[in-house]
Amino acid sequence: MAAAEQAAGLFLQALGVPTESESLRDTPRRMAKAYAELFSPRPFDLTTFPNDEGYDELVLARRIPLRSVCEHHLLPFVGVAHVGYLPKDRILGLSKLARVVEHFAYRPQVQERLTKQIADWLDTQLSPRGVGVVIEAEHTCMSLRGVRAGGSDTVTSTLLGTLRSDARSRQEFLALTQS
Repeated sequence: MAAAEQAAGLFLQALGVPTESESLRDTPRRMAKAYAELFSPRPFDLTTFPNDEGYDELVLARRIPLRSVCEHHLLPFVGVAHVGYLPKDRILGLSKLARVVEHFAYRPQVQERLTKQIADWLDTQLSPRGVGVVIEAEHTCMSLRGVRAGGSDTVTSTLLGTLRSDARSRQEFLALTQS
């Protein structure tokens, strides 16, 4: 953390931001802590259970809060993820859907990769009949700088298995992700 704090101070200095005043004196330390927090996911254990009842309908968690950092500008993007799957032999503890989103979001990312990583991980860990992930996010690298298109959302999706190949299953998943 000491090296990150020093680098943050040098970065601000290089941009002409003075840090001598009382209100800015601790900014390099706070900046280093903030980025360390943004890049450090909480550990979690995947909790799955046998699908003893043979449940075969869609399981969907909607509007999971999401925050990540654009790997191109190191500015935040925030939004929601809709994550679902069609169970086969195992079902997942519901809180783990949010934990998986958090796990992959805690690193410099692009939204397209994030969407695919979540879907692929669930597919590998659960071997379900299908997986679907839709992410809606506002990127501050687009709203606060450059084109300054405030309020615009980027939507990405990854559909695997039956949710990709069966038109009715796909339509059901996408319809249920609409807020």
